[in-house]
Amino acid sequence: MKKLVIAYSGGLDTSYCAVSLSKEYEVHAVSVNTGGFSKDEINNIESNAYTMGVTAYKNIDAIATFYQKVVKYLIFGNVLKNNSYPLSVSAERIIQAIEIVEYAKSIGAAYIAHGSTGAGNDQVRFDMIFQTLAPDIKIITPIRDQQLTRQEEIEYLKSEGIHMSWEKSKYSVNKGLWGTSVGGVETLKSEKPLPSEAYPSQLKKEGEEKVTLTFKNGEFVAFNGIKNLPEINIEKLNDVAADYAIGRDLHVGDTIVGTKGRVGFEAAAAIITIKAHHLLEKHTLTKWQLQHKEYLSSFYGMHLHEGQYLDPVMRDTEAFLQSSQKMVSGNVTVSLKPYHFSLDGIISDHDLMSSNFSTYGEENKAWNAEEAKGFIKILGNQNKIYQQVNS
Repeated sequence: MKKLVIAYSGGLDTSYCAVSLSKEYEVHAVSVNTGGFSKDEINNIESNAYTMGVTAYKNIDAIATFYQKVVKYLIFGNVLKNNSYPLSVSAERIIQAIEIVEYAKSIGAAYIAHGSTGAGNDQVRFDMIFQTLAPDIKIITPIRDQQLTRQEEIEYLKSEGIHMSWEKSKYSVNKGLWGTSVGGVETLKSEKPLPSEAYPSQLKKEGEEKVTLTFKNGEFVAFNGIKNLPEINIEKLNDVAADYAIGRDLHVGDTIVGTKGRVGFEAAAAIITIKAHHLLEKHTLTKWQLQHKEYLSSFYGMHLHEGQYLDPVMRDTEAFLQSSQKMVSGNVTVSLKPYHFSLDGIISDHDLMSSNFSTYGEENKAWNAEEAKGFIKILGNQNKIYQQVNS
């Protein structure tokens, strides 16, 4: 039997794939942890995988890889798709696909499978990564190819002696390092919000709590004065901020296949980190750095979402983002409150407000009144010429 690697989550779709494909292939199930999995959950997924008949199961810890290859640049770029969504799930899928295909190559697998349907974004991300990095490995997608319904999958598993509870929960939750997506009946249409109880983190704290995020060259290197790896600082910030039920929102966007989509999300650490980092940039970067970063960051986020991570233009953009962070170092103080937060201020050796040139709206020490008048007169020349010629 030829080796096949399946991207295995343990849900209904990938369980159907594992059982059905095990009849024809030597199935190796692989899960990629990009945050959000407890040790017990991983053990449970492994146990279920063997119940489905797989030959081997592998869980790959890719939290650090996810941060280094993707999340770091999302912070550098302050990336929020449609000004709201930190690309929690779409960013994860890219790394998961890369890790899975590299594992498939390492064991000499001739086939690779995933449980995506033909209606969403993940099929595009997985297929593009797989066929680019391993063009000789054939991609198999039973759910998409057979156009199966949930009930048909459940009936098949029952016929194979797999009697597990596949009842779909009221709300689907996908948790990772960079946020948690939440889907439900309300997100299928346009008019209703998700109820508070749909979100995994409920309000546990009242009042106000101040926290300090320390950045060095744009990276989140310490939380409340305690240094650690950025991905660990993100997790620690999320643990604190989640008790205030911060970071809830609904994202409306365009899918890769051209339809509109709506999903809820909870991303306390992602939103706070991005906003704190952006505030520090406002103090430490020049006007033109900020302007060019804005559109290049939007470009980066859109192409990541669309599954274009392997295009070399993404490495070019990352080089720009990395270069822009040389002076983005300092502390940012944030006040956490129920359901929201506020940015208090920054302390940085590179704060451009601390220069001796002038105080905004108050005084200057670098030019006199006549020099200011001359500057303004010349600055307005183009507008004056245009209005004179075209009046």
